[in-house]
Amino acid sequence: MPAYNKLVRDHIPEIIEKQGKQCSTKILDYEEYIKELKKKSFEELEEYINAESNKAALEELADVLEIIHALAKYHGASIEQVEEIRMQKETERGSFNRRIFLIEAD
Repeated sequence: MPAYNKLVRDHIPEIIEKQGKQCSTKILDYEEYIKELKKKSFEELEEYINAESNKAALEELADVLEIIHALAKYHGASIEQVEEIRMQKETERGSFNRRIFLIEAD
């Protein structure tokens, strides 16, 4: 049986079993959970970076967003609260829409 040793979505064990396969899992404590969520965020971002089509990129962005939802919940917030912070930062500092690339500053 191949070893994965990674955080997976909640229904993955059921999906594996429905395919007639077996798997072993464990429930992480909160310290392990946040560590694995952070690792998963890098994994999903890397998959986004390596996506070769718009469709694949959007699939990976959906995974990144799922991780952001889980991280917000872990930190005691809702995605709406994260969005409020994002909007406040956008108002104060702007967004990335104008594609400004800072070369130097004193």
